[in-house]
Amino acid sequence: MQPRGTTRLDGDHATLTFLRAYRHRPEHVWEAISTPEGLREWLLCSRATIESRVGGRIELVSGPAQYRSTGKILAWDPPRLLEYEWNVEPVPEMPKGERAIFRYELSWDGTVTRLLVTYRRLTRAVAQGFVVGLHAFLDRLEAQLEGRPTPDFVALFTALRSEYPEWSHDAPRPGE
Repeated sequence: MQPRGTTRLDGDHATLTFLRAYRHRPEHVWEAISTPEGLREWLLCSRATIESRVGGRIELVSGPAQYRSTGKILAWDPPRLLEYEWNVEPVPEMPKGERAIFRYELSWDGTVTRLLVTYRRLTRAVAQGFVVGLHAFLDRLEAQLEGRPTPDFVALFTALRSEYPEWSHDAPRPGE
């Protein structure tokens, strides 16, 4: 089982943080997190537009619920740093929409790429499901990088809920 993520609450918002280590060079991990082809499998990304520069546009349709997110790229430093806005218009499970910031920081220690993932400004209610979901996505990313079949997202999400008992009792399931 991969390490749990942490959740820091700040009023009505939350920050999720995960640190993972992948036995692949940063360029390989970068390709998986910053290109439409790389995002397709592990993030269940059916459509992606990524203008690979600071200020560029990013639009994704991803996850089991196929949320459509838009935003600007805030940091682009291959293969070290990617940060972008994740804006979602209101949908039933996010009645006020979302205006979050997603950040991926990569560092190489000579044997593994450390990936620090930080999702900031998620509403507290959305963070409940996202902490489990992000854990599942990062496990799927590892499988993709290793060349293994990616585990079924919903089954993985369901199995990981017990790792986050502080959130699992009332967190929505994917697609709810």
